[in-house]
Amino acid sequence: MDLALAPETLARWQFGITTVYHFLFVPLTISLSALVAGLQTAWVRTNNEKYLKATKFWGKLFLINIAMGVVTGIVQEFQFGMNWSDYSRFVGDVFGAPLAFEALIAFFFESTFIGLWIFGWDKLPKKLHLATIWMVSIGTVLSAYFILAANSWMQHPVGYKINQESGRAELTDFARVLFQNTAVAQFAHTITAAFLTGGAFMVGIAAFHLLRKKHVAVMRTSLRVGLVTLVIGGALTAFSGDRLGKIMYDQQPMKMASAEALWETQAPAPFSVFAYGDVDKGHNKVAIEIPGILSFLAHDNFHDEVPGINDTNEQLKKKYQDTVGLDDYRPNIPLAYWSFRWMIGFGMASFGLGIIGLYLTRRKLWLAEHLRTREDEVPRLALTRGRELGGTLTTWYWRLSLLTLGFPLIANSWGWIFTETGRQPWVVYGVLPTASAVSPSVSQAEVLTSMIVFTALYAILAVIEVRLLVKYVKAGPPELTESDLNPPTKIGGNDRDPDRPMAFSY
Repeated sequence: MDLALAPETLARWQFGITTVYHFLFVPLTISLSALVAGLQTAWVRTNNEKYLKATKFWGKLFLINIAMGVVTGIVQEFQFGMNWSDYSRFVGDVFGAPLAFEALIAFFFESTFIGLWIFGWDKLPKKLHLATIWMVSIGTVLSAYFILAANSWMQHPVGYKINQESGRAELTDFARVLFQNTAVAQFAHTITAAFLTGGAFMVGIAAFHLLRKKHVAVMRTSLRVGLVTLVIGGALTAFSGDRLGKIMYDQQPMKMASAEALWETQAPAPFSVFAYGDVDKGHNKVAIEIPGILSFLAHDNFHDEVPGINDTNEQLKKKYQDTVGLDDYRPNIPLAYWSFRWMIGFGMASFGLGIIGLYLTRRKLWLAEHLRTREDEVPRLALTRGRELGGTLTTWYWRLSLLTLGFPLIANSWGWIFTETGRQPWVVYGVLPTASAVSPSVSQAEVLTSMIVFTALYAILAVIEVRLLVKYVKAGPPELTESDLNPPTKIGGNDRDPDRPMAFSY
């Protein structure tokens, strides 16, 4: 059978498509829940209407996003039983534990409080209602941690034993699965990248309105919150990514060598700026490199040895010749190399724009009198203390900010593609090859049909999602009603009318 249409390949394509699509919503859900909670906290503390308008505006976008995230996430779990039954049978005792915690604790925790937040605007006192959105935010973080712990076990399996009679992996140390260094580092990197994503999302939409000079007071505040979030998130993403990379150099040397197209073991090892090579012959034809940097990234010094692809491949062949016996333990080298760079490039592009934005929109203290603006005026982008950025460059900055809101989403997608494809040919690193995890009874036609159906369905959902977001983004923050400005002081509402429906009024 043609490898391109083998059930294993098709199953991987299907899971990859659904996972990448689903993860477009995850970082926005995590970050927007916290940002909305922060804006609502500002309203509760100050009674300033702009914070309430911002809460309701970004809250609506958050709800659209989380609804799509839940719908698309359910499909992934079905695939474990449909296309990956041998995987589920082998690792179900271990992999299922953190997923069960995610469903029973984090997801239901999150779902309960999001319902209270949506329907409690005219039924719950201000501070109690505020607490519900903070609980939602905590729930999203807990949910992410349990799922990332499960994925980290696939990257670095610990806390288990193989039952020789049943041929299954059995959990022996749940705490070790949850709190191993891979899980902690991957969680830190994912969460900080989520806030990079949410910050860029907020900056882009705020820039869209400021370019049109609409809803200025709310969008000035949103821009500032977004820029600070973007810069802090970007810096922490770089720091946590460096830590995760060092762990991966120790645990998965093949993945990291592939990310740098490092064919031969070197000491010191150079960082690859650009490489073009012959995968079959195992060498680069063209390579632009910075000496010693890869050694520093791997080991915090400029002289240590870093194993190359060819040597690592031979070591893995010898190590698993009596158990797995594969001829090649290399992932797709070009995909690993370029996905690693696209992840970093798109992420840091937004981070750089955030730094520029913070400088250009700095506080009044750093501006000359004639460049200072009121809260209801579009901020002037100041190149120096007394000099404004030109009109054309100002317009282009706002446009570029809008465009860049998608960059972290692209970076997240390529990051997960690198993480999962760079682990190949393993589905559980060093334990279970991907070829041994596919459902044996699923035919080529069945996998192909389901892949086409799900891809088409997700394309339809993408159109719906984008149209909904565009509609409500263009509409801007809502006008506030009397009930918005005067929330109830006791549970159930001040009027005690049992027939009055609860509503998330906009």
